[in-house]
Order: sequence, then structure tokens, then C-alpha cells
Amino acid sequence: MVPPVNLLAVATAVPPHKLEQRAVAEAARQVYGRTFARFPKLAEVFVNAGIERRYSARPLEWLTAPHDLAERTDAYVESASELFVTTARAALERAGLSARDVDVVVTVSSTGIATPSLEARVGPEMGFRPSIMRVPVFGRGCAGGVSGLTLGARLARAEPGEVVLVVVVELCTLTSRTDRGTKSDVISSALFGDGAAAAVLRAGPEAAPLRIGAAAEHTWPRTLDIMGWVIDPIGFRVMLSRSLPRFVEQRMAGPMRRFIKSAGLHAPQLVCHPGGAKVLDAIEVALELQKGTLRDEREILRNYGNMSAPTVLFVLERALRRGLRGSALLSALGPGFSANFLALEAAHG
Repeated sequence: MVPPVNLLAVATAVPPHKLEQRAVAEAARQVYGRTFARFPKLAEVFVNAGIERRYSARPLEWLTAPHDLAERTDAYVESASELFVTTARAALERAGLSARDVDVVVTVSSTGIATPSLEARVGPEMGFRPSIMRVPVFGRGCAGGVSGLTLGARLARAEPGEVVLVVVVELCTLTSRTDRGTKSDVISSALFGDGAAAAVLRAGPEAAPLRIGAAAEHTWPRTLDIMGWVIDPIGFRVMLSRSLPRFVEQRMAGPMRRFIKSAGLHAPQLVCHPGGAKVLDAIEVALELQKGTLRDEREILRNYGNMSAPTVLFVLERALRRGLRGSALLSALGPGFSANFLALEAAHG
């Protein structure tokens, strides 16, 4: 019989530069003045986003200046490597393990390109064994936290006793564009922040805060234009459809409810990726929840913004600190357009 996969520890971190929403709004008005003139209601997004502050790998002055793809990549590699080391070390320490105990490392990141990938770059600093299995994952966007944890759990289940480290790093602010001034650019400047999370997994009979259960993914056909990147010589250009909240409101309930039934979950606590205030409202409508139910999600969004993939793991860490009990459902939406679901069970639920 295959032993259960345990989540031994989770840790999160943010880069050093704090971005207060009021300061970002003022900078955006200066950078995107013409866009605000054409669409004056865009100014409301900074107030209605439900965000008070975020964190960035670079100061606000850097973000509002022009940079080409090479400069953005250099900043990404430097800061993403630092966050990788910080979160990985913290998670391993909480699990009572060292880097030399790690057998597999899964690195999830979609806001920069690094070849060799991040885990190879920081391997000597971390102290990973030369025989470690490296699994870099690109392109999952906001769904990367759940899909990365799912992949890590499957790898752990395949080799009971092996330690799997999952590290999720996103530096969304480095993709900010001052050369276009589209609605998507303005909205992105109001929503996205930087952050990282790490989780340690192992299949075995040991006690752990959480056990990982069933997983599922649902990709809706003909929805490629809802979310993603377009890449040009300057860097990444965000593709973000205004129809996203309505799509979630109308289409998310079916796949989620089917998963809850198939996984045998009974009234699980929801741990969702907080893509934005409107998306959280849409999730609550779709699932017929009382408005404001997703409190942990709104708290993380308020203090960190949408950090893409690691954000849901910030929510999970907060829920664990508040005494998560019983079954939980981890969920996130991402490019594809897709939804990822993962069942969790608190050890003392």
C-alpha cells in the first residue's frame, strides 16, 4: 500500500522593497497619463483592488523607468535566486531537514526565463547533492502554486521516503511596461506583487501538519486569450481579459463541485488563489458562499497583492497558523485557461 504524502513544512518570503498602493497609484498616473485621460475610471482600480501594499524585487523608481528584456532578466535571475534560497532554507529548517536531504526539487516560475534554471544556479549555495533530480516548470502562471504542489506530491508518492522540495517564485513587478500604456498595463500595475514560497513533501507514515490527497485539473477549451504572456524585445506583455471575473462566476462551480464529490471531501475549507478582489467576489458567487467568506485570501491580497503562483501558498500558511482543521481544498486558476484543485487533510482534523 502506498503511504500518504505529507506536507512537512511550508515557508514564504517577499523581496525587500515595499510598494504602498497610494505611491504606486501616483506613479501610475505619471507614467500612464494619456491612458488615464482616455479612461478616467481606471484610477478606481487602485482603490477597488483590495490591496494596501505589495513587495517588489526593485524599487518603484526602477519599475517606472524603461528596461529591455536583458535588464529584466538580470534582475529576475538575481532576485529570484535570493528568494529561492530564503524560502527553501526556511521550509527545510521547519521540516527538520537540510539541503543534502533533498532528493527532488521542483522549481515553478513564469515571470522570468533562466537557463540554467534557478535550482541549478543556487545548488552550490544551498548545498544540494549533485545527484538531486531537478524539475523546472514554466508557464503555469497563477495556477503554479497548486500545480507545482500537485506535481511534487506525485513525485513523492512515486518514491516513498524521498524528500521533495517545491519552490515557487514569481517576480511579477519586473514585467511592468511603461512603453505601452494599455488598460492591461494599468490594471497590472495595481494588482501584482512579488513573492516566493517553498514546501517540503515526503510520502511516509510520519506525522505532519497536512496530508495531500487527490488532485485534478480542468482546462476550458478555446480560452487561451483570457490570461497569459506575449513576449517581445522589451519583455513580457501581460494578456488579461476583462471577462475573467464573469467567466469565473459562470464556469468555475461545475469543475470544483465535481472534484469535491470525486475526492470524497465533506464541507472542505477553501484555500483559493486571490487573483483580485473581483475574482474573489466571483468565486463566492459561483459557489454560493456568503460575501466575505474568503477572509484569509482577502487578507493576503491586502498585504501582498497578487504574487501569481506563490500567493495561494501564502494563504495556506496563514490558514495553518490559524489552526486549519479537517479537510481543505486548494485551488487556483491560471493560463490555459485552467483550474487546478488539490485535496488536503489536516493531521489533527
